[in-house]
Amino acid sequence: MQIRPTTDQDYDVFVDTLHAAFARFPETAGEDGRGVWWAALEMDRGLMAVAPDGRPVGTAASHAFELTLPGQTLAPAPGVTAVGVLPSHRRRGVLTAMMRHQLTDLRERGEFLSVLLASEALIYRRFGYGPATYTARMTVTRHQSAFAHPRAGGVADTGTVEVLKSSECADLLEEVYDRYRRAQPGALSRPHRWWERAAGQPPISPAPRYIALHRAADGAPDGYASYAHGESGTMKVDEVIAADDAVHTALVRYLLDHDLFTEVAFKHVPADHPIRWQFEDFRAAEVAGDGDWLWVRLLDVPRALTARGWFADGELVLDVDDPFLGERNRYLLTVRDGKAECVPTDRAPDLSLDVSDLGSVYLGGTAPSTLVRAGHIRTHHPAAAHRADTLFRADRSPHCLHWF
Repeated sequence: MQIRPTTDQDYDVFVDTLHAAFARFPETAGEDGRGVWWAALEMDRGLMAVAPDGRPVGTAASHAFELTLPGQTLAPAPGVTAVGVLPSHRRRGVLTAMMRHQLTDLRERGEFLSVLLASEALIYRRFGYGPATYTARMTVTRHQSAFAHPRAGGVADTGTVEVLKSSECADLLEEVYDRYRRAQPGALSRPHRWWERAAGQPPISPAPRYIALHRAADGAPDGYASYAHGESGTMKVDEVIAADDAVHTALVRYLLDHDLFTEVAFKHVPADHPIRWQFEDFRAAEVAGDGDWLWVRLLDVPRALTARGWFADGELVLDVDDPFLGERNRYLLTVRDGKAECVPTDRAPDLSLDVSDLGSVYLGGTAPSTLVRAGHIRTHHPAAAHRADTLFRADRSPHCLHWF
């Protein structure tokens, strides 16, 4: 079997092979592939597994994203996608070979981390990925959705909300989302090609959606909500993007005040978002589907750790095992005034952990002590877990809602 890079000439056979791997038929594509999720594929970042008889049997690719790290640092982050193996060739090592080839390629490109959305949680941890951001669905019953009077006051919203169709304002949505993702740890960029080719999910795709566009007092767009009519009187909200909590609250209030619906279902809500606490009736919101979203894999531990921002000073010796790539290294992480230095060391470790667990704690969305209690991370002295929690905490919880 051969693993080879793909080119633009492989596009059709790549897409056909991927669909066959998942027993699906391609959706109808518009001109130049507009409106289908694979329209944004970058074929110079793809791989294809080819059997000895020349037949393609597996695919893998990545998107050139940017990931916002704690401290609002932007880092290149290949978004692994389109991974599939034909059922006729599964359990023969094809997936493992592609994943090893891809990680090697990414390192050679100079990447120090990669990300993905895991179709199955059991698959990707063995390749060194760990869940790093989390999301939930929240359904609010409208007749219970009155807001409580804020006891500590708050900043009143002075903006306005207007209703548009998503087809009318893609350029504004792209602008607002880009400002949002640069300030939100865990968020991924949406390259212009995604908007241009209407790839992905609403509001990027051509699926009809209404947009509640929020404008600040000076008229500048600073938030939006994408929504549509669902089943049984439910409003489906794809995403709420806002510059700050006041804008977010104004958009949520607009959605909840829509008279034609009995409930409003928000697809992506951070686990620690304060919106539930804003209702007079705490039980007005039902949270379900709490689960993982973005998975992170570190390819160069020192570069990754020195790239993000830090919010406490201290030292930590990390013994990091990377069994998939056959590597084990020990690093001294030293943080001073928000900047980190990470160098090899022979000092005794404070923590011993798998590279997938380091990916989980990297963005600050998973406390190291949680993984210690779960039996994933080994501590070598009593204060190690608390010290790690203090160092790895982020300025705000990471959240990602981009689908790829």
